[in-house]
Amino acid sequence: MLLRGKVAIVTGGGRGIGRAIAKRFAAEGAAVLVAARTEAELGAVVAEIAESAGKAAYATADVSRETDCARIVAAAREQLGPVDLLVNNAGDYGPVKPIEEITTEEWDSVIAVHLRAAFLLTRAVLPEMYARGSGVILNISSLSAKAAFPWGSPYAAAKAGMLGLTRIAAAESARRGVRVNAICPGPVTETKMSKDLGAVLAERLNVSADVQLAQFLAGILQGRGQTADEIAAAAAFLASDQASAITGQSLNVDGGAAFF
Repeated sequence: MLLRGKVAIVTGGGRGIGRAIAKRFAAEGAAVLVAARTEAELGAVVAEIAESAGKAAYATADVSRETDCARIVAAAREQLGPVDLLVNNAGDYGPVKPIEEITTEEWDSVIAVHLRAAFLLTRAVLPEMYARGSGVILNISSLSAKAAFPWGSPYAAAKAGMLGLTRIAAAESARRGVRVNAICPGPVTETKMSKDLGAVLAERLNVSADVQLAQFLAGILQGRGQTADEIAAAAAFLASDQASAITGQSLNVDGGAAFF
């Protein structure tokens, strides 16, 4: 088991990529605290992990709130132990609009749930990681941080900001035993966020959802979307000692979408 004896926090762990990462980490021996806003989804993930003889707990929280971020870390410590691994995954796409139509409130909301939350949670776990001389932080960024897609500027800016945070945190923590990396998934077409986004884009482009998806996937080397389990496999590797020499990096798990 790659993560035996580790304690992990996974935000946005109720569904999609976060759920897949939580289950993979538990299967690799970690005790996992999953956090999200929807208690029913969190309870289902914890139950699934327990059915497979894994250990997990959950905390309902809105990561855009500083007090909730502090409560997530406290819950992990109290229920599972000192935090070894942090996965900043929570987020949503936000408004699918051109820049001139986006309100200040919409912009701030997207930045808060992605970038501000990653900062708050990273700040909360670093002191104990430094004291122990070990730890891993993994930020789930996006292909949108590296490639330009219209009508998603808050999301792209937040995800690009997470890459900057990743590099600086890695630079500050490398000599203190902590590794910080990012994953940039391509389109994980099975997730609710991808499906909702595809529907809005199809409407804006005046095509069917199937046509919109086919056109997008045609630009990927593998010609297909990625799965949540594929992202989780990469996350488990980066969180493990097998990646002990890797820090400050952003790994594209995108089927070759950013190849050109």
